[in-house]
Amino acid sequence: MEEKTSTARVALKYGVLGSVVIMVYSTILNVSGLAQNKVLSSLSFLLMLVAIVLAMKDFKEKNSGFMTYGEGLGLGSLTSAVMGLLTSAFTMFYIQFIDNTLLAQGLDQVREDMEKRGMDDSQIEQAMELSQKFMSPGVVFVMGVFGYIVMGFIVSLIIAAIIRKEKPVFE
Repeated sequence: MEEKTSTARVALKYGVLGSVVIMVYSTILNVSGLAQNKVLSSLSFLLMLVAIVLAMKDFKEKNSGFMTYGEGLGLGSLTSAVMGLLTSAFTMFYIQFIDNTLLAQGLDQVREDMEKRGMDDSQIEQAMELSQKFMSPGVVFVMGVFGYIVMGFIVSLIIAAIIRKEKPVFE
């Protein structure tokens, strides 16, 4: 009887690989000054999607072409959790030690967006106070991890349904 591949091992492998790619990509965006571009920044979630798909395909291949829906969902969720922890930790390191102006740039972008929407000064100031509370390093870390886990879970629900292949009962 052949030994079944662990979802945790595959999730860790692709979570780390995906995180490294996202860290390099986000560093390039930060250094080039394009970190505030919403389209380019959201591509990191596309990179997460690719990592989850590759993890599921690898797991399925290592298990004789079979993967249950639950295994796929768990694998994708665990992969995104690993990616969330690593990339959020990297982001906190980057903000604390490399470029401590990143959060201020984010707040400036929020202010600019509100001004474009035509909000008056009192509304902007009130919103900026609230935004500053959510831009603390701890909150940014927790929200980053939580965001990756939630997005990874949602994406995994869909991908696992497409990629799954149940083992025949009588085999």
